[in-house]
Amino acid sequence: MELADFRSTTAFSCSKALKKPSSLQRLTTVKFRPPPSSYHHLRFVITSSASIPNIFCTSPAVATDSISASSVNASCNTSSLSTNYAYSSPQNEHQKKKSTVDGVVDVDSAREFEFPNNPGVFGSDDTDSWKWRLTALLHSEDKQELVSKEKKDRRDYDQIASLASKLGLHSRLYAKVVVVSKVPLPNYRFDLDDKRPQREVILSPGLHGRVDDHLGTYLSQKTKIMNGSQDNMFPTAIINDSVANNGPFEQKDSFPKQKAVSDNALWRRSMKLSMEQQAWQKSSEGQKMLEFRRSLPAYKEKDAIVNSISKNQVVIISGETGCGKTTQVPQIILESEINSIRGATCSIICTQPRRISAMSISERVATERGEKLGENVGYKVRLEGVKGRNTRLLFCTSGILLRRLLVDRDLKDVTHVIMDEVHERGIDEDFLLTVMKELLPFRPELRLVLMSATINAEIFSSYFNGAPVIQIPGVTHPVDTYFLENILESTRYRLTADNQIDDYGQVWKFNKQIPNKRKSQIASAVEEALVSADFSEYSQQTQDSLLCWNPDSINFNLIEYLLCNLCEKDKPGAILVFMTGWDDISALKEKLQAHSVLGDPNKVLLLTCHGSMSSAEQRLIFEKVDGGVRKIVLATNIAETSITIDDLVFVIDCGKAKEASYDALNNTPCLLPSWISKVSAKQRRGRSGRAQPGECYHLYPRCVFDAFADYQLPKILRTPLQSLCLQIKSLNLGSISGFLSRVLQSPESLAVQNAIDYLKLIGALDENENLTVLGGYLAMLPMEPKHGKMLVMGAILNCLDPILTIVAGLSVRDPFVSPLEMKELADAAKAQFSHGFSDHLALVRAYNGWKVAERKLAGYKYCWKNFLSPQSMKAIDSFRREFQSVLKNIRLIDKNASSYNTYSHDENVVRAVICSGLYPGICSVVHKDNSLSLKTMEDGQVFLHSKSVNAHDSRVPYPWLVFNKKVKVNSVHLQDSTAVSDSILFLFGGSISIGDAQEGHMKMLGGYLEFFMEPAVAIMYQTIKRELDELIQSKLINPKLNLQAHHKLLSAIQLLLSGDQCSGRFVFNHQVIRSDSIPSIASPPPPPPPLVSGSESGPGGDNSKSQLQTLLARAGYGTPIYRTNLSNNQFMAVCEFNGLLISGGPHNSKKQAEKDAASKALEWLLGGNPVTRETINNISMIMKKSNKNHS
Repeated sequence: MELADFRSTTAFSCSKALKKPSSLQRLTTVKFRPPPSSYHHLRFVITSSASIPNIFCTSPAVATDSISASSVNASCNTSSLSTNYAYSSPQNEHQKKKSTVDGVVDVDSAREFEFPNNPGVFGSDDTDSWKWRLTALLHSEDKQELVSKEKKDRRDYDQIASLASKLGLHSRLYAKVVVVSKVPLPNYRFDLDDKRPQREVILSPGLHGRVDDHLGTYLSQKTKIMNGSQDNMFPTAIINDSVANNGPFEQKDSFPKQKAVSDNALWRRSMKLSMEQQAWQKSSEGQKMLEFRRSLPAYKEKDAIVNSISKNQVVIISGETGCGKTTQVPQIILESEINSIRGATCSIICTQPRRISAMSISERVATERGEKLGENVGYKVRLEGVKGRNTRLLFCTSGILLRRLLVDRDLKDVTHVIMDEVHERGIDEDFLLTVMKELLPFRPELRLVLMSATINAEIFSSYFNGAPVIQIPGVTHPVDTYFLENILESTRYRLTADNQIDDYGQVWKFNKQIPNKRKSQIASAVEEALVSADFSEYSQQTQDSLLCWNPDSINFNLIEYLLCNLCEKDKPGAILVFMTGWDDISALKEKLQAHSVLGDPNKVLLLTCHGSMSSAEQRLIFEKVDGGVRKIVLATNIAETSITIDDLVFVIDCGKAKEASYDALNNTPCLLPSWISKVSAKQRRGRSGRAQPGECYHLYPRCVFDAFADYQLPKILRTPLQSLCLQIKSLNLGSISGFLSRVLQSPESLAVQNAIDYLKLIGALDENENLTVLGGYLAMLPMEPKHGKMLVMGAILNCLDPILTIVAGLSVRDPFVSPLEMKELADAAKAQFSHGFSDHLALVRAYNGWKVAERKLAGYKYCWKNFLSPQSMKAIDSFRREFQSVLKNIRLIDKNASSYNTYSHDENVVRAVICSGLYPGICSVVHKDNSLSLKTMEDGQVFLHSKSVNAHDSRVPYPWLVFNKKVKVNSVHLQDSTAVSDSILFLFGGSISIGDAQEGHMKMLGGYLEFFMEPAVAIMYQTIKRELDELIQSKLINPKLNLQAHHKLLSAIQLLLSGDQCSGRFVFNHQVIRSDSIPSIASPPPPPPPLVSGSESGPGGDNSKSQLQTLLARAGYGTPIYRTNLSNNQFMAVCEFNGLLISGGPHNSKKQAEKDAASKALEWLLGGNPVTRETINNISMIMKKSNKNHS
């Protein structure tokens, strides 16, 4: 029997030990694909319906565990399987280093695995076939996954997934592909997406010629100068690692050292401090304050604390809420040092997780010591600080101490470091713990004190080799606690399906919910607790209300009702309301201000407490109000710790907080409301009992509280790690992964690898994970690496002013406000700044207008008119000054600011700098009828946030958007974006690689982005990018480098950016021209012009069938008829119109066969001319005249 008669022959046979399924006797191809060299990603693919031109088997029986690429002809060709692009997701690169299936599956037992048969759906043949395929995958040491594009496998995916799961494998159904893998699979795979962005780039010949002229002149000048002299106008040397780490980034200590003084002078200063302290303690006011302090449990443990610190390098203090540890322990240490005549040499740093805590605690401690703030006690937070040369006790945020470590790695002259609220496990706090642990052996005199009200002492004690723990009991006043069932029972408030409102002011109506709608994370987390709860002791009305309770709802109506009840009470006292975030606070404040009682400023002082409020706003929270006025504070979770409001009596707790999380597999951050921990609930409750007896109202049932986690997940485990990794390298702490393996709780290895890959991609790390020149600068900038890169590029390319505004704006809360009742007016006000398809440029215009108004003393009026936040605008102004100062300190700019703003008014240059910073945050923009289709490399389909200026345009005349942040709620949304052209992306994005098949084919982001253009245009882009990268590198090495010698290069870039009209188009499944194949009918124009595509977009429709139908309809002919025949498992179609029969080629699907027949008909009708609107019109007119002549 001839081989040609066997289209169903398998590529290899199995051993008798593994029974061959009967389904394998049907059409099946097994294909081993060699890995791309850059990723070494091996793929094991088994599918059906494949054409096998050549098969070579080494033996009729080959054991499964000896299957290798050598046993199958690697050139087997199957159109239903093959793809030219290797998937480059980092998790595969990382996970392949692990054991194949982590040893959880006994492969031999897989043969005995029984899968339940369902006749007509997933038969025994299919079951046997998949058992065999999955077992073969398990046996293979090199193969990572199995891919099938068969329709029947997509139909039977649930059964396949169940089988794979029981074998310890992972599976996912993508659009038209079933994948089973040894490692977890992301939500999106661009290598399996036949609609990923492929861009045909077109530049006008005139523009190309003018740019080439400038570029040629520049290259000629450069060659002459380099050959004729040793002038360093065009330095080409790349800085080495030692220069990068020890060059312009080594700076003098920003904390000025005291001049050398004699021991006698230090002794005299210490004696003076001791006498001043004794004098205060003996004074009448000092005696009163000392009496108050002695009543605190922390002060009573004074001797134990001092003794333990003197004997141990690390001490852990666990104090209950209200014990006074935060204010007393730092004072106890300072007083002990002063009494020991060491006051002049002691230096105590006490870190707080939040700026409001550092500021308020320092003021309280200074008051208790009878001093002015800034003398012996001070504070330092970002953009603000009060401290003097002789400050001995400094309260600061953890980030401030990390900044100091960059310039003072040994913390010289620091004697004590106190880390408060370490239980919160912020990323800075966990990083500091590890840095301090490694520093302590080199500084034996340095003391470290860890404190928290709810510390998990055993974890920290073990981490620091059995450090002693001091327990301090609390002395809080009694707090009456009420959960939701108690509130409903006592107030007789009734919950219904129509009176619960969420944080966006929307009413929850259960009868309108989609029956199969997926439950939110909030609801799912407590579902089991609610089902098993027993509320039988409560009234029927309360039970009915609890049945209606929606966990996702914040329930503004209930909060308003409670506040009214509390305000009517005779019992005085402030009220603290915990909300999830600023959106909730803002919406609730608007609702309360409209209330007759709660909105009356003569009766209620309504305040907010959040992370970006000003110092003046913070102080209002702690001030006591006049009699007859009730103070209500709406707060985020920053009010949980280290804040004591003396007149606070009542607390209302919604039980949620907006918590950032990070999906490392999909490289996507999420920001969703989530339930707080038991520790946080206890902290919130404790706020009401600090100064007097209080009451706490939890807006959730007790059973839900019982279901809370004990502690919050450490932030280092749920956040991207780019900034942290950069800090590790800047502090010379060794390898990134090695250091992070030594932290208290190590982050996921994939998250670490994602961060390293990102830093390499933006040029902050080299291939050996060493800091580059750029990375050294970024490490010195107090912001995210992408924002730092944007600032650096703005300084280099002389458009610094708008970039300062953009980076500052991205560091604060969105200045554009949109009140619920005036949303349309707010949108209209924002629209006046929004031309240019850029959120970032809109921010620049708004700030520039505010700055002009501020000079005329009309800043508030301007903000009111344009729906802008005055606080945010002032914060932007402050950050601008700070960032400019930092750039001067690291010597990237000098005092002549005007010289760095030559191109500040060139919008294209500003867009380019934005792109350089935000890359690889890139999104393709494909236009549909009345909407946009947006895709990113890691997420596939994404959407624009409703606040974005680009969200309201159905047409964006640019092919790309660069974005600052994406957040996943239910789907992925891009929060802010700027539209950019092909030329901007080419020159200011990442590296470009040459395509592997034809001239003019280029790739970015590992092949996700593909471009097709004329070879001459491709060469021009590559040359300009090479010269630009060299110039930027030279400027980084020598910031004073004069750019005048590079004027022709910059002129060529300006010309290209301004002249690029984005005339290209997106195509899909672009057929690449190969020397051994027929020329592609989708070749990029010009020349040669494109002919007919069976799938691409064109005049008259989105494929050849619709194009043919359009042409015939315009000519007056009827709709073409398609007849399809199946032969040898291949579809062939015949297109019939006007008595003509035109046949297409064989295809794996009926749809493709019909498209091919239509394509052949179009080619015949057009005589080989390209498919354009003009040729369609011309041919249809000719056919129409011919039709009339014959009729």
